[in-house]
Amino acid sequence: MSKETSGIEIPMPWRIKRYYLYIIVTVIALVLPWITVDGNHFFLLSFDKLKLHLAFIQFDMQELYLMPFLLMLMFLGIFGMTVVGGRVFCGWVCPQTVFRVIYRDLIETKILGLRKRIKNKQLEPDMTKPENKVKKVVAVLLWTALAVIAAADFMWFFVPPEDFFTYLANPTEHWTLFGTIIGITLFLVYDIVFLKEDFCVYVCPYSRIQSVLYDDHTVMALYNMHRGGHIYDEHHNKLFTKQKDIQVKEPHAECTACESCVTVCPTHIDIRKGLQLECINCLECVDACTTVMGKLGRPSLVTWSSDYEIVDQKGKTQYFRAKVLAYGALLVAIMVILGMMGSTKEHMLLNINKETRLYSVHKMPDGKVRVDNAYEFLLQNTQSEKMKFYFDVIPPKGMEGKITIAKPTREFTAVPGIKKKKIVVLRTEEMLVDNDRKDTVIPITIRAYATKHKDKIMVLRKSTFVFPRADIVKGAK
Repeated sequence: MSKETSGIEIPMPWRIKRYYLYIIVTVIALVLPWITVDGNHFFLLSFDKLKLHLAFIQFDMQELYLMPFLLMLMFLGIFGMTVVGGRVFCGWVCPQTVFRVIYRDLIETKILGLRKRIKNKQLEPDMTKPENKVKKVVAVLLWTALAVIAAADFMWFFVPPEDFFTYLANPTEHWTLFGTIIGITLFLVYDIVFLKEDFCVYVCPYSRIQSVLYDDHTVMALYNMHRGGHIYDEHHNKLFTKQKDIQVKEPHAECTACESCVTVCPTHIDIRKGLQLECINCLECVDACTTVMGKLGRPSLVTWSSDYEIVDQKGKTQYFRAKVLAYGALLVAIMVILGMMGSTKEHMLLNINKETRLYSVHKMPDGKVRVDNAYEFLLQNTQSEKMKFYFDVIPPKGMEGKITIAKPTREFTAVPGIKKKKIVVLRTEEMLVDNDRKDTVIPITIRAYATKHKDKIMVLRKSTFVFPRADIVKGAK
């Protein structure tokens, strides 16, 4: 999709490439909540069921130690993008920009014709005309419908679709969910229809953060004043409005003063002033200048490049520099840590507490002495279905089979999400240790497992079995 104009090849506009990316991101956001693997979602933070799904693996709320790593991954990713490409996140990924493009370029311009041209974002529709008032109402109604879908899609990452529509069928029982959707919808209507790009300029804190992250090699939309001429002085006061005036002072200035790069800017800035916090790197100004200068057989005066290359003219932009590599290394390290934590996830939860009484000793009719240790097991089934569980005792080497489970005598059922308390009694009828001086603490391992999934759903816990002094054993009644 390119054409030749006066010997200059005009590539596919950045705006069209952004549209393609917007479509991809939108489809992913809408489809991803519906995809499950063994009943698990790619990402779901369910406060209702106290579950976290991550990469199709289910975690319990006690495992929310993963969330800080996810947040670090997100913020470091955005900061790394800023170091490399300025506010490229704002112009290419941010929902605010995507929604504004849908409303302004698609609904207002393409569908309703309320705006005359996509390339003129400075000229607001003439609302004195009755037909434009009707079109405005229709535009707001269309966007409100889309805002409801966007609000629902956002909630699907907290309430899965399989529960979402069931809850909505009974709104009186789920006011929090219903109210949240209404609140998000109202905010999106106000933000996209009335607040517009003022959100990017005045509300979003990211524009203030970016100035700290930039360096000479950060890539952004830049005006080449060496070729185009100085339109503004060092105090950002405008010097020229016509090409002939520029060329009187700077004979080789190529800027035509057409201001196409200004009229197309969604945040209402003049890129020829230099770096400005309001620039979201949407590259609409690059497209505009590329078209105008292409007709004259010259390359664009506004390009996606760095101060090092365009303003200072010291050489080529260095993409793989120390700061960028550091961000990359941190991102890889965090992903490795997340992967390791996810791979060692336990598929059930188990806490073991020994009862206050160390042991009980009883003499059996056959003359053997029985020693019991009692424990309180707190088990939670973190799966999505009820299962049957039981335990094994793994004693030290040489004591195999000498410590057994006296209670419970058979497997038991645990339903998902509810902690199950079981009193467990471990027993021995063997003389495990012959020590006349003190009780002996024997280290043991408890293996808890789902009876139908022994190898997959199981945990190991360290505990102890206390065997009494020899005189207590011999004196048992």
